[in-house]
Amino acid sequence: MSENRYDLISKASLDARVSAKLLYVSTAKYGGDWNSVPHTHACAEMFFVVGGRGQFRIEDKLYPVEENDLIVVNPHVRHTETSIDSKSLEYIVLGIEGLELMVSEEESNPFAIINFKSSGSDIHFLLTNMLKELETKSPGYETVCQDLLDILVIRLMRGSDFSAKLIPSNVQVSKEGAAVHRYIESHFKENVTLDDLAEVAHLNKYHMTHLFTRDYGISPIKYLLSLRIKESCYLLRTTDHPLSQIARITGFSSPSYFSQSFRKAEGISPTDYRAKHHLSKQSRYFTE
Repeated sequence: MSENRYDLISKASLDARVSAKLLYVSTAKYGGDWNSVPHTHACAEMFFVVGGRGQFRIEDKLYPVEENDLIVVNPHVRHTETSIDSKSLEYIVLGIEGLELMVSEEESNPFAIINFKSSGSDIHFLLTNMLKELETKSPGYETVCQDLLDILVIRLMRGSDFSAKLIPSNVQVSKEGAAVHRYIESHFKENVTLDDLAEVAHLNKYHMTHLFTRDYGISPIKYLLSLRIKESCYLLRTTDHPLSQIARITGFSSPSYFSQSFRKAEGISPTDYRAKHHLSKQSRYFTE
């Protein structure tokens, strides 16, 4: 008689199960009609590209991404994503509390882009199963999603060309706060009210506001306004749209409220801001 026994509980296996918490899973498809504003999160984010091509802007540098790329962005790192060509960038994104990426070759690097050419279908399978669990909310769905996240983390470490590991971080963001944060980023151009945000968090608006402010150091309405101002700055620099149109695009209730809010945030009127940046462009043109 021969027998082989393999013990599963070891220090290494316990270390691998980091104290990470899945905050949200969502899908997105970006076309040419959307300009995503650079932003940060108090949690780590993982993006898996399921279709199209695009670019990630991470701390003011552009990185091309394509199908089967997995992008991990650490907490508090400015980033945004855009499509290129006619192929709309389509991806699944996870928000994860309690994780931070560490890369041995370049420990200061706050992100990683890994292509799973041969095993992209496996990663996609894990993520689509998370989405199914969250949609159906069958008994134990949160446990299943958490276990799928553990498997994904292990696949990330196995599939990396470099030595990468995910370690616990001190970031603590509430599930409700993260849901509101994500909703604001996706809907800031719309007529969003405190009641809308409270419904997203399944809390009353006073508790939701307190929770969000504690998590992010800013009230939800001020954060909403900051995104609208950032988007209007982009439109003032890159388009000739009249102020009334920019106000409407960015979700302001009127051109006068837009001008008032812009001056308060930037210390200059929208018209002067546009003129200043147009002059700056002309100056660079004549000196090059």
